[in-house]
Amino acid sequence: MSQPFYVSPEQVMKDRADYARKGIARGRSLVGLECADGIVIVAENPSRTLYKTSEIYDRIAFAAVGKYNEFQMLKIAGVRLADLKGFQYSREDVSARGLANAYAQTLGQVFTHEMKPYEVEILVAEVGATQAQDQLFHILYDGVMMDEEGFTVLGGQAEAITEILKRDYTEGISVGEAVQLGARVLAPEGQDPVAAEALEVAFLERSAPDRAFRRLKGDELAAMLAG
Repeated sequence: MSQPFYVSPEQVMKDRADYARKGIARGRSLVGLECADGIVIVAENPSRTLYKTSEIYDRIAFAAVGKYNEFQMLKIAGVRLADLKGFQYSREDVSARGLANAYAQTLGQVFTHEMKPYEVEILVAEVGATQAQDQLFHILYDGVMMDEEGFTVLGGQAEAITEILKRDYTEGISVGEAVQLGARVLAPEGQDPVAAEALEVAFLERSAPDRAFRRLKGDELAAMLAG
């Protein structure tokens, strides 16, 4: 009788992590930036219909990189969870922290127990009354959750882009400056900033009375990039 093939748990986890990272690295990166007027999310995405960013609730946005069908499924689950909690309790009870915890638990469970991990990284952002109250939660493919301040970067080129933002990002920048910075850091080193037609930009507007999420596109986005 032949012996069953054995793979150590450490090797299984390493293989799953490598698999997820390779899948995520094949896509384009995304940055989230806090600014004086809210939170700007800038993604390199030439598609006009397949969005990486979307609204989850009144003042909460979702963004992701990686495998499109997987993060869309997670987005829909988050919208349903937020709607149910807001209906059962109060709209004020729906928070980015609660949604991020739910996403972290789901991704951690899949990574640990399923054969194939999700090839996604997620950003859950909530705009506050002041910049100090803004929240950026970055959730990795294995369920690790990070509470970021100022900015966050998702995707395969995150380390290189983060180093540039550490140098160039300034607290309290304007919306236009945040969009310009995002377009510049997403471009390959030494090349011109990413053009408006290849960008997807979402904005959580701090002064909005109810729903804060809106997309920046067309002439408005072109004017911001032009300065």
